[in-house]
Amino acid sequence: MVRSVDQPSQAPVRGASLGLPAEGPGSLASFSDRAAGYAVDAVASALIAWAFTAPYGPGNWSLVVFGALTVGTLVVFGQTPGHRLLGLRLAHPTPQSRLAPWRALVRTALLMLLVPALITDGDGRGLHDRVTRTAVVNA
Repeated sequence: MVRSVDQPSQAPVRGASLGLPAEGPGSLASFSDRAAGYAVDAVASALIAWAFTAPYGPGNWSLVVFGALTVGTLVVFGQTPGHRLLGLRLAHPTPQSRLAPWRALVRTALLMLLVPALITDGDGRGLHDRVTRTAVVNA
């Protein structure tokens, strides 16, 4: 099928149902950017935990550090170190205010299970973001 240039696409725009722009600042972050941010946070957490458990491996202590780091930085700064490095931030229902600690805690607990982050909706948001009514967007 050939489409005319002046004929709009019928494909849904990611983030349109959330009132977010299609691209640029405030648009939904890609899966690869979100995954890279998660990897940065996970490695940083493991290194921090290892600094306290050396010469032994950090084991589950890295999960404790990951949880504290993620909740703390989301509430205070609205982004984790991995988000910051990749130019991302967390958007939530109350613009221009800090994320409620309960949202950060629930979101992080689900993210630590990993599976909810892999279950995405039509906009590409993970289950942990749907439950807390948040979205990772480009900063």
